[in-house]
Amino acid sequence: MTTDGSEADEKAVLDAGRTRPRAVRPRGQRQDPHVHRAAPDSERRTRQSPAVRAVRHGCRCLFVHHSKGFLMDTLTAPVDAYGTPLIDAGELVPGARILIKDETRYSSGSHKEPAARAVVARAIAEGKQRIVIATCGNYGRAMSLACGAIGMPCTVVLPAGWSDGGEFMRSAGADVVLVDGSYEDAVDESKRLAALPGSIDGNVDGPYLDAVFAGHGVAAAAVHSVLGEPPAGMWIPVGNGTTVIAIHRRLRELGWAVPLHGVGSAANNPLVTSWPGPYTMLDPAAVTTTDHNQPLVNWHALQGPEALDAIAASGGAVHAATDDELLAARDLLRDYGAYPTAAGAVALAGLLAQTRTNPLTGTHVVLLSGR
Repeated sequence: MTTDGSEADEKAVLDAGRTRPRAVRPRGQRQDPHVHRAAPDSERRTRQSPAVRAVRHGCRCLFVHHSKGFLMDTLTAPVDAYGTPLIDAGELVPGARILIKDETRYSSGSHKEPAARAVVARAIAEGKQRIVIATCGNYGRAMSLACGAIGMPCTVVLPAGWSDGGEFMRSAGADVVLVDGSYEDAVDESKRLAALPGSIDGNVDGPYLDAVFAGHGVAAAAVHSVLGEPPAGMWIPVGNGTTVIAIHRRLRELGWAVPLHGVGSAANNPLVTSWPGPYTMLDPAAVTTTDHNQPLVNWHALQGPEALDAIAASGGAVHAATDDELLAARDLLRDYGAYPTAAGAVALAGLLAQTRTNPLTGTHVVLLSGR
């Protein structure tokens, strides 16, 4: 059972409905109705020109986004982790079974969409008129779409030159504010704007943090519902550390002890550079942002100390991935019908790097985070 008020927040995520992908038999293995092969590339790609379209239907919003060759919409895409596929890539690492939890299948392309939906549900329940957040890209995409689908005003603060410059978020109906500087500068500006009358801070360290944790924790519950026993490890992207904390909490509630492996951008995130602790912020001038690592770069992880504690308590570790490793993992995932960005493939990049020195055994779940 969830605690600290998160039960209602998780229910808000689940109440929107679920879309389960079609089960496809993994190559060379007995069919498992809950583990899927993605549809062939020819079934998932589209030749239409890149565009973002939002079409209002009364109080519902049909939001169709063309990204990396895919069309997703809020009427058919999954709304929570029970609807995203668990892809069997067992042959990927000799001696281990690798299951890819593809959390990029949401309309926003971001694994943060269930968390955004939970925050929106809480804001509506409390009569708030606008949600304000900062983002590197993923959370902004998720929040702008979640707000746009029900007509909730939303302000997203984004570092200038990051992500797509806010195009997706504007198309979903969000007001986008660009700031010079880093993600941390965007957070500061969002806090200022959230203090205006009628607004609420929807950031991952804001007053709705328990709702954020509940939304992210659904991924752990979804994996638990499919697997008969705990996996040997779960590999999770780390930026602020929010997702790994949420999954650790939810797994404990479910009675599973699973080593959690956080993976971040090499030398560009304090969780990576601080491991195994104590947590130490980076010099802002020391981090390097590229087109491939943007969502992973922080000089201060908002939940850094707790994330390190969660990973250590689970018996896992924190790993680094270079841009070259991100790109290699992204390209490899195409063979399994998954199409994340390079940063979205960071968890697999960390796992593959680890296998070069420490062979893996058992079942490992890899979470993909952004498309």
